[in-house]
Amino acid sequence: MSDNITPKKRMLAAYRGDKLDRYPIAPEFWYYYPAKLLKVDLITFEREIEFWRALQETFKYFNCEGWGIIGPAYSSLEVKIEERFVKIGDNRYELKRNIIAKNGNLTSRVLFTKENPSWILERPVKKIEDWGAYKLFSMPPIKSGDYSEIERALKEVGEDYLLEVSLGVPFFDYIAGAIEGGPAQAILDIVENEEFYIRLKNEYETWMCEKTEDICKKTSAESLFLGCDFSCNSVEGPRMWRRWDKPLIKRLAEITHKYGKLLHIHFHGKCMETLQDFAEIGVDCICPFERPPGGDVTDLKKVREMIGGKVTMNGNVHTVQTLIYGSEKDVEKEVLEILEAFKGEARLIVGTGDQVGKETPEENIWTMIETVKKYGRY
Repeated sequence: MSDNITPKKRMLAAYRGDKLDRYPIAPEFWYYYPAKLLKVDLITFEREIEFWRALQETFKYFNCEGWGIIGPAYSSLEVKIEERFVKIGDNRYELKRNIIAKNGNLTSRVLFTKENPSWILERPVKKIEDWGAYKLFSMPPIKSGDYSEIERALKEVGEDYLLEVSLGVPFFDYIAGAIEGGPAQAILDIVENEEFYIRLKNEYETWMCEKTEDICKKTSAESLFLGCDFSCNSVEGPRMWRRWDKPLIKRLAEITHKYGKLLHIHFHGKCMETLQDFAEIGVDCICPFERPPGGDVTDLKKVREMIGGKVTMNGNVHTVQTLIYGSEKDVEKEVLEILEAFKGEARLIVGTGDQVGKETPEENIWTMIETVKKYGRY
């Protein structure tokens, strides 16, 4: 790579709509490939390896651009947490957590295996009365924030890739991730206890905005990240998303931009019905623009028209059909489709439709990267 144009600079330029030499190429390496390259199982990877450092090694290996996240640390004197990591079978472990608060005790369990990322077995909120204790656990005092590990990671990553500070998730994700029964139960609870969840939403939005402002003031990060598990068209649906999540995202974008920083949104699954909402809000980058069947992106020129040069598209290479099962020619063809659709437009990062799977042939990843380097010049 050029001595003057670093991976981080290319990513930031794309977020801002600036042209340097070529489009960035940023496969989403999350669990599988970094663990594979580091030669560790996924229990070791999740519990012992610094995630940002694993990504750094992976992006260096593939000599490409990329992004990753690191979260802030908070604490609360009002909550005590007890954890036990126990073996429950061959290569199977459970992390059992007790959350002990003045207004109730909560339990949760997470399954770990060596072959796949961890999986939630039991969520802490079983009834509406549990929210009091969960709020103390999940919304600790902002003034307790410790950003020293963020600053250390940002310094060590340097220009190798774009390391972003994770803000957490939108409101629907917050409740769906905590309620036993997940997103389906969250929708039922919202319908049955609407006034309660309006109040909870207001509390969460206030806390998220205060946290975002604190991160902007106290860290040197240039970009912030908002995640997504269920807060998307495929699960929550556009109507609920506009009511329960869009207002918060808009406020976070305004705060982020007030401090001269950028906002990156992860939005799984179908996205076409809300693309213009994101352009209106003014977020800087969205990923991963999945193709069917997981997503609904079938017309890249329409995507370009809808986001109107206001939002950067990151993603779109099919992680299963193309990267796992396709040939190198299939990969090259799909990358060229993306480049052609956005020809002349600066707001593009060629990435993947979610993380690169463990079954992906390495030669297909290299083809994706080299195709952008060869043909992706502005």
